[in-house]
Amino acid sequence: MSTDPTSRLRMICRGLPEVTERPSHGTPAWFVRGKRMFAQLWHRGHHDEEFPQLWCAAPLGAQEESIALDPRRYFRPPYVGHRGWIGLRLDGEPDWDEIADRCEDAYRFVAPAKLVSQLDRDGG
Repeated sequence: MSTDPTSRLRMICRGLPEVTERPSHGTPAWFVRGKRMFAQLWHRGHHDEEFPQLWCAAPLGAQEESIALDPRRYFRPPYVGHRGWIGLRLDGEPDWDEIADRCEDAYRFVAPAKLVSQLDRDGG
């Protein structure tokens, strides 16, 4: 498998209702209805953190819980960490089922209730 996680993340995120992708700060990002970002990929890391990483929206408390669970994999991302977003390291051997779950959780956190209901009806 390629070391570039973009295609895997595209499959995961575009499988959610009314998701679009467009660059944000020069990196792939996924939005609900083209407005609310829920995930962003940094291929080469960000600033001093030179490893591929995914930032995902999350409800309050999830960031702290994730970091406490596995501080080698999860971190508080800059700029959005103060809003509870979770950073996930994508180097090594990423657990793509877990990443898909995190993306779906992020989607659920920012999506309108109507789209979350649609996801539930579709088996998400």
